[in-house]
Amino acid sequence: MSEVIRVGMAEMKICMPQDKITTLGLGSCVGAVIYDSSSRICGMVHVMLPDSRIIRNNGNKAKFADLGIEMLVKELISKGAVKSCLKAKIAGGAQMFSFKSENELLQVGKRNVEAVGKKLKELGIPIVASDVGGNYGRTITFNPDDFKLEIKVVGRKSSYI
Repeated sequence: MSEVIRVGMAEMKICMPQDKITTLGLGSCVGAVIYDSSSRICGMVHVMLPDSRIIRNNGNKAKFADLGIEMLVKELISKGAVKSCLKAKIAGGAQMFSFKSENELLQVGKRNVEAVGKKLKELGIPIVASDVGGNYGRTITFNPDDFKLEIKVVGRKSSYI
């Protein structure tokens, strides 16, 4: 019987074939799924902030794009994933509150998306699909059996990428 593995805010978990992996309530946070299409091993990290270097107490690596993505890749490889087969799908990074400001620090969602993309590019992992931005929250569920990422938004029909 398959299990749905739940990833909380600022958490990272691994998922083996036949199970699914999900995270709830992505607002400005980014859910990044990285998977090996040959072994079907996958993992998800729920990133809250783009850069660990600006926070003093940054012991929770999964909270940050720069550390969380790297930690997820290392864990996937330790479980048998092949780095050259890794691909990514990302969702979230919304601007949840409306305000007029040019201040980049207030645009956390946009900065999270950029930081996740930068780290994945640095690691040589292509983003094959994304659903980012907007002003609404998302819940995502990844199925490693068919590599589909389901995106649920309140008041809308589920979509798949």
